Amino acid sequence: MRFKNLLAWDMRFQARYGFYLLYGFLTIFYMAVLFALPASVKSAVAAMLIFSDPAAMGLFFMGAIVLLEKSQRVTSFIAITPTKAFEYVCSKVLSLNAIALVVAAVLSVASGTKSIALALIGTFLAGAVFTLFGVIVATKTSSLNQFLLLTIPVEIFGFVPAILQLFGLTGAYGSIYPANACMEMVSGSGISLPGLLLTLILIGFLTYTACRCVEKMWQEQGGVKI
Repeated sequence: MRFKNLLAWDMRFQARYGFYLLYGFLTIFYMAVLFALPASVKSAVAAMLIFSDPAAMGLFFMGAIVLLEKSQRVTSFIAITPTKAFEYVCSKVLSLNAIALVVAAVLSVASGTKSIALALIGTFLAGAVFTLFGVIVATKTSSLNQFLLLTIPVEIFGFVPAILQLFGLTGAYGSIYPANACMEMVSGSGISLPGLLLTLILIGFLTYTACRCVEKMWQEQGGVKI
């Protein structure tokens, strides 16, 4: 019940600040782009759009979300409730991934992706990785500019290899890299079991790290370390 209420709060928070409206417009725009493209490139373009936007929205917006929660004293309130850091982190991942999966499903259908189910799995995994990175960075920053600066390395190591993988430029072992494995799934072209395993291990490690960072953030509420 506690987690359900936390998830509902996150979804209401995102709706209040226009996340659903924004991605409604973006989905229509992306579909218009896809329909204007030749059939031969639709799938690849759709994969890039999904991977670089809805799947990565947690990395782009988590700084704003956490900073807003801090300014509104939401994190101070949560810190004194029985809510666990794991519940807080999972709520962020699931609420943002709900948006990402809807957008990914629409774009995958519009582009004729080979396997929509595989594309959604890849979107969820990539979304989890990017959102967890976003949570970790957001808990360490005090301004949006600082957050954006610190996420640049994540964007470079997350997007560049994946795009190279999409076009077959990373070699035989490129799919082992978690971002590349997710891109393969998002494009519906296949699944690398070693890459999937490493992605799951990475998600486990990032979840643990994010929970520790959230606990530390809660302990420092009010400017005093407990």
